[in-house]
Amino acid sequence: MNITPWSPRLVSIALYQFAMTSEPQANLDKALLGIEQAAAQRADIVCLPELFRSPYFCVHEKSDRDYSEPLEGPVLDALSAAAKRHNIAVIGGSIYERTKEGELFNTSLVLRRDGSLAGTYRKVHIPHDPAFYEQNYFTPGDAGFQVFDLGFAKVGVLICYDQWFPEAARATVLAGAEILFYPTAIARVRNVSPIEGNWQDAWETVQRGHAIANSVVVCATNRVGTEGSSDFWGGSFIANGFGQVLARGAETSGLVQAEVDLGHSQYTRESWRFFHNRRPDQYSVLTKENS
Repeated sequence: MNITPWSPRLVSIALYQFAMTSEPQANLDKALLGIEQAAAQRADIVCLPELFRSPYFCVHEKSDRDYSEPLEGPVLDALSAAAKRHNIAVIGGSIYERTKEGELFNTSLVLRRDGSLAGTYRKVHIPHDPAFYEQNYFTPGDAGFQVFDLGFAKVGVLICYDQWFPEAARATVLAGAEILFYPTAIARVRNVSPIEGNWQDAWETVQRGHAIANSVVVCATNRVGTEGSSDFWGGSFIANGFGQVLARGAETSGLVQAEVDLGHSQYTRESWRFFHNRRPDQYSVLTKENS
């Protein structure tokens, strides 16, 4: 068995974790500052948290304020201008998208360095449990798993709850993604903890598992701060294609940054040969409807 020699392909990734207020414009201003700071640190790409324009309103069964907005609007305009001005690709966390037909999605925007829109991803898996009443707000994504070519790397975006589903990671990598981004809003919710254990450790571990099983770089950007009974733990991290954590944030606002080597991911994949030895003919149970 011959393994292709390791040919380095370096990409600098920045994750910007921060606390949100109730005012969308203030949150957008914070995001733009984070993009500027990431560019100043010579990052090639920066990722924002899930629903970064608002507090995490899904903690309530019904929000007293409507944070939905059209895809083509102030956020897209601002992120596009920032990407072009600073020559940095942007994973725009996600927004509460309202379509012309009135459908509502949890949608991530992906901008290239020149400010052009590479595409969007609508969150596929929608949770519904105490303090995470997302099915009251979002329609499940209808366009499948997407891969976006940024010129220097091919990236996939999966949003928060998607992180618990190995099928989503595998499908996106099979489609060609070299980096998986997970914009996230996950917290410890006081007085609502049906399962004992360290949720932050489980959250990071399952995503590191995606990195290992798919030999792919995995980046998760969480928010920070306290919102009502929710304590967002931050902990944003970047893991390489062997699941090693290269950078990890604390519970405070700021950039989490690391240089990744996509050549290392390819070398690891050819060494493990997980994809080569797959048996798709045995996986039909994965496509059956829930009973």
